[in-house]
Amino acid sequence: MKVLFIGGTGLISTACSELAVQRGMELTILNRSVSTKHAVPKGAKLLVGDVKSDQGRLTELLDGQRYDVVVDWIAFTQDDIERDIRLFSGKTGQFVFISSASAYQKPPAHYLITEETPLENPFWQYSRDKIACERRLMEEYRKKGFPVTIIRPSHTYGLSQVPLTVSSWTYPYTVVDRIKRGKPVIVPGDGTSLWVLTWNGDFAKGLLGLFGRKDALGEAFQITSDEVLCWNQIYEELGLAIGTAVNIVHIPSDLIAAYWPHAAEGLIGDKSNSVVFDNSKIKHFVPDFNCEVSWAEGVRRALAWFEADPARQEIDNDANELWDRIIDGYQKAFPAK
Repeated sequence: MKVLFIGGTGLISTACSELAVQRGMELTILNRSVSTKHAVPKGAKLLVGDVKSDQGRLTELLDGQRYDVVVDWIAFTQDDIERDIRLFSGKTGQFVFISSASAYQKPPAHYLITEETPLENPFWQYSRDKIACERRLMEEYRKKGFPVTIIRPSHTYGLSQVPLTVSSWTYPYTVVDRIKRGKPVIVPGDGTSLWVLTWNGDFAKGLLGLFGRKDALGEAFQITSDEVLCWNQIYEELGLAIGTAVNIVHIPSDLIAAYWPHAAEGLIGDKSNSVVFDNSKIKHFVPDFNCEVSWAEGVRRALAWFEADPARQEIDNDANELWDRIIDGYQKAFPAK
């Protein structure tokens, strides 16, 4: 099977790239740089080009090529989708769009999320853009048979990420360092919202199982773990992995957002809500899909990766200062005990 990944060296896509090579797929990765955080796996072909800005170079690289499957990992807006439709109409048997589970209705009308849950997120522009991409692709599928399959991952992580609510995505070791130093960490609300965390290698099994499936065209799939935890449990398990108790401060999401507008969309429009995913559909299409890595196991793997190299333990000082201000402001609102 001849497969093209646009992107392919990110947190989720790297695991999919590695599995594609392991399964004997002829994988080509189109990336704008040869220097990436996650290496291109041995056995994959690398094409260097910027899909967003270098159309001439892109046309040259793809000229005369046809792929059984194309996955665009870095399409975020409708303009990106219009480009992909132009590039790959008649040139692939399946185009896979990586959307987001954050596109589902927020706040949810029902805690159990299926692929039929309405797509509506008034809080997060990122999610609304993904919804617009989905609708445009399905329009092209219905009118012209463009062979799209839509994938909606939720909070997916791997060795280089410790996925939390109030954290630094760029420097995830920051919260780990706070816990080690006994500093308080912020958990939104009362910490009882339900959440799902998915190991990237498990996600990859579900995704690759859909490759080449004609019955997956025109369909949307969520691919997540079935393990459901509340945020308190997630942080407590992190503390157990570190070997120390976590000093949690519960703070309302609205107050966090008032201090930290940049985080408001992803917090109020996603992580402060309870979500549980029904994975019946992906399991029906890919019977061998199952998530083997629990949060307890995954967080220990990630911590071991960070601890193996001090260079990976970078700290986000700006985030630390901001979190301290939020905690201080919250605690001043209450009388001293």
